[in-house]
Amino acid sequence: MAQNNNKSLPCATTYHTSKKSELIVCFGELLIDFVPTVGGLSLADAPAFKKAPGGAPANVAVGVARLGGNAAFVGKVGDDEFGYMLVDVIKENRVETRGCRFDVNARTALAFVTLRSDGEREFMFYRNPSADMLFEPKELDVDLIQRANILHYGSISLIVEPSRSTHMEAMAIAREAGCLLSYDPNLRLPLWPSPEAAKKGIKSIWDRADIIKVSDEEVTFLTGGDPSDDKNNLKMFHPRCKLLMVTEGSEGCRYYTPQFKGKVGGLKVQVVDTTGAGDAFCAGILSQIVKDLSIIDDEGRLRSALRFANACGAITTTERGAIPALPDRDTVMRLMDKPNTSHATDADPSWEGYTKWRNRQSNGPPS
Repeated sequence: MAQNNNKSLPCATTYHTSKKSELIVCFGELLIDFVPTVGGLSLADAPAFKKAPGGAPANVAVGVARLGGNAAFVGKVGDDEFGYMLVDVIKENRVETRGCRFDVNARTALAFVTLRSDGEREFMFYRNPSADMLFEPKELDVDLIQRANILHYGSISLIVEPSRSTHMEAMAIAREAGCLLSYDPNLRLPLWPSPEAAKKGIKSIWDRADIIKVSDEEVTFLTGGDPSDDKNNLKMFHPRCKLLMVTEGSEGCRYYTPQFKGKVGGLKVQVVDTTGAGDAFCAGILSQIVKDLSIIDDEGRLRSALRFANACGAITTTERGAIPALPDRDTVMRLMDKPNTSHATDADPSWEGYTKWRNRQSNGPPS
């Protein structure tokens, strides 16, 4: 990662998001998360599991669509019941699925997610190999990627071939078409051969991204430093980067641009499950940036957009699973309009919106 301790950071290439249709294309994995119905137990002790659609890039695509944005997903699932179900779910949530492919030789990936008593997670994956790992460059929908304003991706597709080559090709197509590249490594150590391989793989495409979002834990893993130290975080900045964000869970996020840096506090909610919170944050901030890239150059407007993203992430932690918990814009605005108390409870008026939203969800995707 590029070392840069100067107060004035180098400017990145200029992009124009108004030339297309504010389309965000998310590339990567789409899978089933099995989440225990009772928190604080090991996988072996969990009495039952809730089946929830997941996969970080797919979560972001649905998150953008739920917020009223234009999103598409590009990835591969198995030619099986889970694969069809997953594609139907994101399609029902108004995500463009023409970039989805089905593999007859591999199953859709599964992940069992253990919820600790604090809402944090531990993962066990079933993909040996899963369909997403077998996504080939020739299967890419080139036209769809070329129409995007932003291409968003993680690092899981970098672990093995041919998905790594497909990932690199998608980035190259997007760059040639003038898209912004958005990167959330979404570290899942159990999927990598070793921690060293994970660091090397994640960093291998670092300097190509225009927008980067990392969690505080990922900063510690990648740099060995303190994520609350701006000087340490600036080691991750590079000449092409327009915006670097370090999320800190309920504490909010830090941000760094070529012009300024700062921190935006989080919003307090009752945490049930943190699965998908980072993806909801990405959906929140990208849904703002795709409408007007100049937000990044205006610190006041950027802070407002980041508070919106923080609210998206916070709401997602109030329900189990990722996609089922992603909020619509009305729910986000309702939370942002309420006083930010240190302890949220079910009796708090701000929770009325969550209840209405969940009830609406049980009757189908938001209108």
